[in-house]
Amino acid sequence: MDYDQTNIPAVYDGARDLSPEMLDLWMHALKMHLKNQNVQRILDLGCGTGRFADALASSFTAEVVGVDPSMKMLERAREKHHRGRVQYQRGAAESIPLPSASVDMIFMSMCFHHFENPALAAEECRRVLREGGAAFVRTGTSDRIEAYPYVRFFPSTPAILEETLPSGDELIANFEAAGFRKIAWDIITQTIAPGWNAYADKLALGGDSVLTRLDARDFENGLSAIRRHAADVGEQNITEPIDLFVFG
Repeated sequence: MDYDQTNIPAVYDGARDLSPEMLDLWMHALKMHLKNQNVQRILDLGCGTGRFADALASSFTAEVVGVDPSMKMLERAREKHHRGRVQYQRGAAESIPLPSASVDMIFMSMCFHHFENPALAAEECRRVLREGGAAFVRTGTSDRIEAYPYVRFFPSTPAILEETLPSGDELIANFEAAGFRKIAWDIITQTIAPGWNAYADKLALGGDSVLTRLDARDFENGLSAIRRHAADVGEQNITEPIDLFVFG
């Protein structure tokens, strides 16, 4: 998807907001696999609006370079107040605009399924990563479609997700073919809304690239179904599983 041809960058932060608790959850998950490795420079590949940039920079006391192909996403990222050592460059995963062996860690969040050539993207990651470094891929996978909370309310989304998302095995194969080794494949359960109505409000903003492919009637019907469900079950935290792959 070409985000510059959509309105998604304008609403993305509201639709996909990250609470301090969620950021802490993910920074802890990354640190668990690094075993006190010295991380001085991080590539935030497919950084979008820079949602993770400050957390990465402060958690690892590192310089962060965010790379994304979307000018609109990068404009949003640059508008934010960053606590130093964060910069952004336009570029694609298949041609990362960084020198070889120039970063200690690569972080990718919810972007792997957008890569035009996943095998080449993995090769580029291997090129820019220093020996002993680690690559983290935070992503949805086709293995977990039925567990995503909006799927049951939008009947046409499973087929779209099956077509769009990689399986875990496919993703691993791409990175192993590029010379990586799999260190871990974890499933992190995160809280994304304090209740079904709040969840519907976030989805209504239009920040999910899968839901933007639905026609207007299907989209509105799904939101209405979520709100009816909220009336039936009451307020409860809404969670979703996200896959985290770690490669060395």
